[in-house]
Amino acid sequence: MGCGMTMIMPPEWAPQDWLWIGFPHLAEEWPGWLEPAQVQMAAFASAVAESGQEVRLLVRDAANEARARALVSAKVTLERRVYGDVWLRDTGPLVVSDGQTRIARRFAFNGWGGKYLMPGDQEIGAELARDAGLAVTTTAMILEGGAVDGDGTGLVATTEQCLLNPNRNPHLTREAIEAELAAQLGFTRVLWLGDGLINDHTDGHVDNLARFVGPNRLVVPEATGADDPNAAIYADAAARARAAGVEVVRIPSPGLLMRDGVIEPASYVNFAITSHLVVVPTFGSPHDADGVAAIAALFPDRDTIGLPGEAVLAGGGGFHCASQQMPSLPASH
Repeated sequence: MGCGMTMIMPPEWAPQDWLWIGFPHLAEEWPGWLEPAQVQMAAFASAVAESGQEVRLLVRDAANEARARALVSAKVTLERRVYGDVWLRDTGPLVVSDGQTRIARRFAFNGWGGKYLMPGDQEIGAELARDAGLAVTTTAMILEGGAVDGDGTGLVATTEQCLLNPNRNPHLTREAIEAELAAQLGFTRVLWLGDGLINDHTDGHVDNLARFVGPNRLVVPEATGADDPNAAIYADAAARARAAGVEVVRIPSPGLLMRDGVIEPASYVNFAITSHLVVVPTFGSPHDADGVAAIAALFPDRDTIGLPGEAVLAGGGGFHCASQQMPSLPASH
């Protein structure tokens, strides 16, 4: 982006200075899964740090810090912070840039439509940004970062299920929401997908359904097996994207995955794109290897790995949900 460009949220494949990740600490958020979720999140943080990128892993208190330190690579930086949920994609700062300066946008946050609201989660985004030296602007619109995915050209994908949900911004029209996405994040064209995954606690975040992997190029899962619970949702997302002139790449879905008799919102699409590495959550599905390979083929300039994410998913998300990148400025500045 050259000088005088408008402020836009860079795509995730743009250069990054570091990655923030949240480390699990609340047993009630991970019933029976806290310790394995900590192991899996530590493995994610370590893999990114070992790839050569700075990782700032948030920990809650002394005991939580000691647990993290015992699990992670020495290359991972730990930061003690006040936060409840680990989902920094949603509670962290959304950083926009014009190529010369960076500003953190903070939308209002209501705990995913009033479902989960914990101490620190409304403040952590601004705190991280200010401590990174960024100016912070705020808007009253409620939005989580995982609800939007941009391609760097002004195009953004989102879902009607989340952004038009009466538990988010019932007073705002679709047009008003589009105007705010443009004003705050530089998203001038909105690809409205329909529903997100079944049983997704976020009300269908797009980052579990469809992700841009390049300008105008969108990844959408393909149903795997006759019993894939999200078959119609995937097909609808792909059809809407194609109708909007977007190139759609289909990748395998993990198929039907259950936990305690409930369908899990498992998705390889919740991969994290970092400076040198793409990290894909795996779930012990027979389709894991195919899912990782399909994503690896889309990122020839990066290594791609699959890491176990089923314990992380027990808390309601994946590696993308749990992380937020700081986009770099060009070296000349």
